[in-house]
Amino acid sequence: MIEYLIGIAFCLSSALTVLILLLPSQYDPATKDKPSVQILVLGDIGRSPRMQYHALSIAKHGGEVVIIGYKESDPHPDVVSNPKITIIPLRPHPAILQTSNKLLFTIYGPLKVLFQIAYLWKCLAYTAPPSRWLLVQNPPSIPTLAVASISCFLRQTRLVIDWHNFGYSILALKLGQNHPLVKLSIWYEKTFCKSTSAHLCVTDAMGLVLKNDFALQAPILPLHDRPASHFHPITNPQERNEFLNGFPETESVRSSLAAGTLRVLVSSTSWTPDEDFSILIDALVQYSELAAAQPELPEILAVITGKGPQKKMYLEKIAALEVAGQLQKVTVRTAWLTVPDYARLLASASLGVSLHTSSSGVDLPMKVVDMFGAGLPVVGWNRFEAWSELVTEGVNGLGFGSATELTERLIELFGDDKKLETLRVGAQKESTRRWDDEWDPIVGKLLGLT
Repeated sequence: MIEYLIGIAFCLSSALTVLILLLPSQYDPATKDKPSVQILVLGDIGRSPRMQYHALSIAKHGGEVVIIGYKESDPHPDVVSNPKITIIPLRPHPAILQTSNKLLFTIYGPLKVLFQIAYLWKCLAYTAPPSRWLLVQNPPSIPTLAVASISCFLRQTRLVIDWHNFGYSILALKLGQNHPLVKLSIWYEKTFCKSTSAHLCVTDAMGLVLKNDFALQAPILPLHDRPASHFHPITNPQERNEFLNGFPETESVRSSLAAGTLRVLVSSTSWTPDEDFSILIDALVQYSELAAAQPELPEILAVITGKGPQKKMYLEKIAALEVAGQLQKVTVRTAWLTVPDYARLLASASLGVSLHTSSSGVDLPMKVVDMFGAGLPVVGWNRFEAWSELVTEGVNGLGFGSATELTERLIELFGDDKKLETLRVGAQKESTRRWDDEWDPIVGKLLGLT
């Protein structure tokens, strides 16, 4: 019995010794005049504009920034060129672990999480230098929040979560609200978000959920998305026309563009289940049918930007509709653009469309913020609580709740240039509200930079 107890004590002491030896170094606040910040994005850095804006703002005020995330697309040029910003790329998980099958997801999901835990820990605890702050994008929550919490505890780093949405509400889209993994995700998210210094969130409505349902003690600071400086209106019609005439996706419709019988519609999508793209397709089919009988209605060039898992499926559906002659008055093109070209496209288009349906009801689509930054009026899905925090109906945009309502909005605005111009004026006014104006008094003050 004594030998057994000695053996257990030896194993425990050996494990403790190894743990101490493997502890990551801690941040020494006396080493730098300005605080250093790690930014964790368990996603594509290039498609995480808000986190890139955080990095640029921190660097602008003299802070050192390390961004940890996937490099699937090019980050903002200013992020790449800034000497105060360093990017540590995450290694992608094996492709075999990616699936849309519900049964396989329950098997591959945990394996994917284990892979991410190991690589996240390596990057956060050892590859990245110690920092005063760690700013984490949420979602995804698993395994980000747990790994970040432990790393911050060991390194004496202050953790801040930037809530874009809730991880469990997105998981529920795939598995259903009553699935055991969804219930586990709710518990996980509510548990591992408590060891923080502060919380940022994209809407006031989300802040109320965090306060009332999550019972958080740390400060909850709503930080509404605002456009960066590269999104700005183009008020000169000639400049807009020059860009569109040189835009490759307009080649087949330039005669209509020159004649003034074409309107350019832009929608940016991640091609995921929380954006039902079939709504826009059905609306364009309905519009084409009505425009064929009403010559005063202009043709539409619909430019769809973005990447995502459902893109191929929808492109095949669009191709079938074109072959069937159901899109005679509509041309659909897809594009993946650089940040400057995307900004110019928004500023040159006639109307923006948002299909974001919100899994939680309290998040908002960043794409609408970018559209307003470019002075582009918007029509968007408005059947969720936080919509009114972003769009003022009839002033800078209009809402819809079905494909038929979207068709009505397109006819209303493209059939009456005065109504469309009224919304454009409202969007241009909204464009004056900028990221720095929102960020400096909230996050800048929190981090000790302003």
